[in-house]
Amino acid sequence: MATTATFPSTEPTSTLDDDQLMIRIQSGDRDAFDELVERHQSSVIGFLFRNTRDIQLAEDLAQETFLRLYDNAWDFLPRGKFRGFMFRVARNLLIDVVRRQTNDVLVKAVKGSADGDSDAMARLVGEEATPETHARRRELRELIDELLAEIPEDQRLTFTLHHFAELPLAEVADVMETNVATTKSRLRLAREKLQDKLLTRGFTDPARGDSDDEAQEPEEARVDD
Repeated sequence: MATTATFPSTEPTSTLDDDQLMIRIQSGDRDAFDELVERHQSSVIGFLFRNTRDIQLAEDLAQETFLRLYDNAWDFLPRGKFRGFMFRVARNLLIDVVRRQTNDVLVKAVKGSADGDSDAMARLVGEEATPETHARRRELRELIDELLAEIPEDQRLTFTLHHFAELPLAEVADVMETNVATTKSRLRLAREKLQDKLLTRGFTDPARGDSDDEAQEPEEARVDD
């Protein structure tokens, strides 16, 4: 007797994790796909925008990213690493576009670190600014936009995936198709180059001078792995 495939109907897609949604998508479940897009579209667009500075291009690439996720759903293995899989697709599309353009990628530095880093760069682009430093922070962010254009592509993408997409280093390595040691090296180089370039333009760590504990500066300024 012929049988037809059925989807589990007892659990709404909104309660499923990403791996479970991808399993449903592998069976052609459009509701699962719609849920995945709604869940991750903004973060994918944000990642792409910070690497292109073009919102229309970012939206177009995000749409293409999700279409490729749907078309290649069977390539996905449910190992709890969907976001890495998704950003790898977005990263490959981005690289294809960048290689077709005459201008290099522009990346905006972002605050924070998924692994809790407390290096000078994280403080420089953080939100803890007092009203007196807002204008200088705005100038700093504009400068970082320019400086990141001077950093090699692999370092810029590593920096963005780790700090903006908030992927742990192991997943960044997976997206970039390299190992964790190389990923750490690229991230360190990106941070050091940005810090050096900012210092040559007269920008210092804004956390310094706001604290009486200047003796801690060498430790605070250290770039952690």
